[in-house]
Formats: sequence, C-alpha cells, structure tokens
Amino acid sequence: MGALKNITFSASPDLIERARFRATLERTTLNEKFREWLDAYALRKPTVEEYRHLMQSLQHVDAGRKFTREEMNERTSRK
Repeated sequence: MGALKNITFSASPDLIERARFRATLERTTLNEKFREWLDAYALRKPTVEEYRHLMQSLQHVDAGRKFTREEMNERTSRK
C-alpha cells in the first residue's frame, strides 16, 4: 500500500464510538473502513446533476475565441 498520510476529521464523540463499535462487529478498524470509503468516493463517477452543476459554475469562463475542431482534438506531448 505504501506510505500513508494522516488526516484529521471532526465528529461527535458518540458518532465515533458507534462507528468504532460497528467496525469491531465487522472485525475491522474504523481506519480501514474509512480508507475503503475514501477509495470508493474517489473512484465514483460524477452524476449528470453534478456535471451540470460544474458546467453552470464555469459559465463565466471565456476562452476568448472559438476553437477549431482540429485544435480541440489536438494532442500535446507533455514532458
């Protein structure tokens, strides 16, 4: 898995204890359950609604001109 990085989240003590209890019942740790959730969250594809919201939030962006089909399909090599 490689080196792990610590992060800090806040939650009520009651919620943390209930989550730890559930993880114990599942014979795992709260850390492991969080890593599983974080992985699934990061890999989840955006919904149509999320995409539309993003596009709406970027309406103010102006490229300054229309690009040609060739320019939009152009691949650049990154070094």
